[in-house]
Amino acid sequence: MAYTREEKDWLEREWAFRAWGRAGLLSTDDFRQVLAWEASAVPMDLVVSALNAFFDRREKREKPRTFVALRHLDRDVARAVKLREALLRAGPDLDPGRDWERVKPPLREDPAARSAFEAWQRLLASAPSPESAGFLAHHDQERKARGELLAMAETALGSAAESLRTELRQRLMASDMKEGGLVWTRAWNHHWARLVAQAWDLPLEGA
Repeated sequence: MAYTREEKDWLEREWAFRAWGRAGLLSTDDFRQVLAWEASAVPMDLVVSALNAFFDRREKREKPRTFVALRHLDRDVARAVKLREALLRAGPDLDPGRDWERVKPPLREDPAARSAFEAWQRLLASAPSPESAGFLAHHDQERKARGELLAMAETALGSAAESLRTELRQRLMASDMKEGGLVWTRAWNHHWARLVAQAWDLPLEGA
């Protein structure tokens, strides 16, 4: 599975976004790491999720390391891959509402939101292999269900959503992303989903 130019740009901009404008992926080691993930058919969305997990953990350290490189994400990438594989193996045995109790009220008490969460979890766990003829159609269904859940969570934020949007726009612009471009749109959708999920403790792992 070869990464597209757009996917590589996404990774580079995400790196700049989380590293507060630090130079992009310019080293030979970084390039080799991208090639290794590409050769192992690791989806780019999992690489970006791992990048966020790494920087989330780094920000909590009192004295984070000053030098960071893509190879430092390798353990997080491996965890993300294992988590997605576990979800696929769970299949129909998955309890789709298992993680709902950690969601903050009042969203947790919304039966429609819980139903949307469980529907998304079932689709996530029942995905066919990428080689299957129905993979793309199923992927579209899963993304639609996830989007419906996030739309409910966003609506429940009310007026608090606007300050989150302002903060995210400032961060993206500081990373030299072109507003309205493909990379901007992909980064916006990714980070907006994370912000909404974090506001409610809504579990989006593996997605």
